[in-house]
This record gives sequence, structure tokens and C-alpha cells, in this order.
Amino acid sequence: MGIWRIVLVPVLLATLSTSMGPAQAEIAPKRVLVELREQGGFAGLNDRVIVYGDGCARLTRRTGPAVRTCLTAKERRTLRGHLGRLKLGRSQPPPRGADFIAYTLVHDGRRVTAYSLPATWRPVVRHLEKIMARYRTSG
Repeated sequence: MGIWRIVLVPVLLATLSTSMGPAQAEIAPKRVLVELREQGGFAGLNDRVIVYGDGCARLTRRTGPAVRTCLTAKERRTLRGHLGRLKLGRSQPPPRGADFIAYTLVHDGRRVTAYSLPATWRPVVRHLEKIMARYRTSG
């Protein structure tokens, strides 16, 4: 019975430490607060801002590396205020022609695309564009 303790205890400890260790927290998905994608136009715009529930963000453009940053308390408050007034509605059909920008917002598990910004979208989109400009140039 003494040999079993010598063999079994280290195996149990190793199993427990890997199943409940800090690696699990790194694998857990982050909750997305809001995501904005701007795509299209003759210039080939392809920008994306994802703001997570913890206030941190991931910013990507068509060119260049992704930037990870955390928003200031004021930026988070402003964004949450705008999101509280956001009405997503339904996706708009794509317009005819080639030079248009598609704005896709993801919020509360819904994904909606618009080609002309609805009134309640404007403050959210403009705020996220300012965040993109600020952190892309300072990083």
C-alpha cells in the first residue's frame, strides 16, 4: 500500500494542478462588449475594433500588426453610454455600385451590417474610430 501512495499522490497532484491552474484562465474566451468592422470603398478599407468586457481592445487594419490596448476609464464610460442608446435594427441590403463602406456592429450577440449609419450607430462608430486613430498612432 505504501508504493501506491508514492505513485498515486504525484499523479493526482499533477492532474489537479493542470486542470485548475492558471492556463485555464488564459484559454477561457473573453466576452466581447462591442465589435466594429469597416470594410470596402475603393481604398480597400478593412478596419476592426473589438472591445472586450474588461475594457481592453484589439485593433486591426488591412496593413500592419494588430494592436492590443486597454481603454481609459473615460473611454469605457463614454462607450457604455453610447451602447446604452444603440438600436441595432436589421442589416441593410448592399447598395448598387462599388464605392461603399460596410459598417458591421456586433453587440449583445447580434451582428448587423449597415451602409449608411443609423442615428443611434453614429456615436458608437465615431467613438470607436477615435479609439482606433488614437491607439494606432501612439503604438
